[in-house]
Amino acid sequence: MQPTEISPGLVVQGFRPPLKLSDFKLIAFDMDSTLINIECVDEIADAVGRKAEVAAITEAAMRGEIADFKDSLRQRVALLKGVSVASMDEIYRQRLQLNPGAAELVRACQAAGMKTLLVSGGFTFFCDRVRDLLGIDYTRSNVLEVGDGLLTGKMVDPPWGDICDGEEKRRMLLQTCQQLGIDPKQAIAMGDGANDLPMMGVAGLSVAYHAKPIVREQAMVAINEGGLDRLLELFK
Repeated sequence: MQPTEISPGLVVQGFRPPLKLSDFKLIAFDMDSTLINIECVDEIADAVGRKAEVAAITEAAMRGEIADFKDSLRQRVALLKGVSVASMDEIYRQRLQLNPGAAELVRACQAAGMKTLLVSGGFTFFCDRVRDLLGIDYTRSNVLEVGDGLLTGKMVDPPWGDICDGEEKRRMLLQTCQQLGIDPKQAIAMGDGANDLPMMGVAGLSVAYHAKPIVREQAMVAINEGGLDRLLELFK
């Protein structure tokens, strides 16, 4: 089925709306540039004058031009060495904002009885705050190592593995579905970068939000204009 623009900036392929929100039990979000307006790793790098260098790697990874996301993230985190926790707190307070429609979409899904999952190739420092702000049920993200109030340029290996990459996002979505006793086809997955494709590929509804071309091409829904809550236009 060819992609169809059902209203300006809202494209669907592989199905015809409307859908029923009650058919879905879980919605999984990427964080950086999906649920929030920034790429946190790039903004942290700005504190040590390395934003352009780090942002170039981030952009290539999100476009799918870097095969090894884990290695690319380690490279970027190494460049963050020496940034203070105080600087990260300032980034959260002054630069990080929810993307338009994020709170509205999360509230609508919660009101419909859906559980919420935040899976990020970013960092717990920001992910946990966004979780608390929106009342998200489950999260998975990466842990920056801190020593004497400064980033060491390394990450901490958590109990579940090492780095939350695309494969870990997929695994976390499937694990959460299993925990909830639901089929992955009852899950919605939203993202913007290539590392979101593995989880989007197993979800019942995949949504690209202002996404890279490779993600728009593969998603069942592409929101190219407006806020996250435009997803609700597909449901009756």
